[in-house]
Amino acid sequence: MAGTVIVPWYATGFRADALEQELGDLAATALRYGATSYGVYRSRDDRYRFQQLAAFEEKLGWERYWEGPEMTYFRTAHSSWYQVPVLYGWWDLSSSGAILGTAAAGNGHGNGVKTGGSA
Repeated sequence: MAGTVIVPWYATGFRADALEQELGDLAATALRYGATSYGVYRSRDDRYRFQQLAAFEEKLGWERYWEGPEMTYFRTAHSSWYQVPVLYGWWDLSSSGAILGTAAAGNGHGNGVKTGGSA
């Protein structure tokens, strides 16, 4: 079953910018293991906090990525750059979609009147 893995990373002192760069490079390698998408997000409230996401059709692809040479090297070479333990979670997709079309521009008064109209 398709799912997304979320890996929370927390950088150690003064290593957040370097960790961000390395995570960006590392996250892209998930595509080699069958990931359909990936991303790395950095918190605006806590600049040391990151979330790495990778979507896979099967959990086996994730396991191969997590235990693969790129991830193993990253965890070994940069182990002082983040706090341990790193506890990832597999999340099953339960709904998905997007609203198609364009939204009407409002007048900014919160009254549901389109731009140019009167309230």
